[in-house]
Amino acid sequence: MLSRLLKEHQAKQNERKELQGLRSQCTTDVCLVFRVAQAYVNQRKLDHEVKTLQVQASQFSKQTAQWISMVEGFNQALKEIGDVENWARSIEMDMRTIATALEYVHKGQLQSASS
Repeated sequence: MLSRLLKEHQAKQNERKELQGLRSQCTTDVCLVFRVAQAYVNQRKLDHEVKTLQVQASQFSKQTAQWISMVEGFNQALKEIGDVENWARSIEMDMRTIATALEYVHKGQLQSASS
């Protein structure tokens, strides 16, 4: 009888050890599944962030190209204004030369007429 009780006790302890091992394995498996799930969620978040950054970078690139185009247009307009200013100065100098020549001719005609 004592040996039977000892065998039953050992059998129950073996069952408990097996259950404890299974529980430990389940806990480890659950933790592993949770970590994998968390890694998957984090990867999806990262993928979403990457796509968002790509869209924003593309928009920024287009906006930068527009700004560069506007600045180049502004520079061209400034050059044209400078060209017009130089042309106006040239015309003004020509007109002064013509005016001086006309004054000289007019004075010469006045002196001829008075003589």
